[in-house]
Amino acid sequence: MLVKAGVDISRLKRKIRRTLSLVYSIFKKHGIEMVIVSTYEGDHEPSSLHYANDAYDVRWKVEYPSEIVDEIRKKLGKDFNVILEKNHLHIEYNPRSGQ
Repeated sequence: MLVKAGVDISRLKRKIRRTLSLVYSIFKKHGIEMVIVSTYEGDHEPSSLHYANDAYDVRWKVEYPSEIVDEIRKKLGKDFNVILEKNHLHIEYNPRSGQ
């Protein structure tokens, strides 16, 4: 697992931090290097869980199999949202939403 320069994963709260190794294992199984590109840094919506240290973004390329997203969603369960954006995968701990 790689972390983009300037990105700090140390502030992630325990429940979201624990997902890093699971998500990494899924990426590794598919032969893809996992790169964390954002936690609380950068521009996010004011209500974003990034600012609560409950979210992170992983680099995503269009050629990656979409089945990876489904696999991550299944493994993380209903307390986590996994959202495929244009160029990254957004993962957040949000037990209220149940998406």
